[in-house]
Amino acid sequence: MPERKVKVGSSVGLHARPATIFTQAAAKQPVKVTIAKAGGNAVDARSVLFVLGLDVRGGDEVVLAAEGEGAEAALDELEALLQRDLDKD
Repeated sequence: MPERKVKVGSSVGLHARPATIFTQAAAKQPVKVTIAKAGGNAVDARSVLFVLGLDVRGGDEVVLAAEGEGAEAALDELEALLQRDLDKD
């Protein structure tokens, strides 16, 4: 299963607005994607409640994982999204 370690670019982390933008992008992917804090349990990246529950702060490292056809492309897109400061978009 492909995975990526990504440093979160949003200065305040994945709070309501950035988490919503991220989960909406994850929901559009052709494969299921999970997200976890480094060393933590993975959750469904399509669920804003699960993502908020991770309590990801700006600069934290998260692990994205996906499986199936299109997994690498999905991870590319979501990695690029997480690296941006989504509060400034």
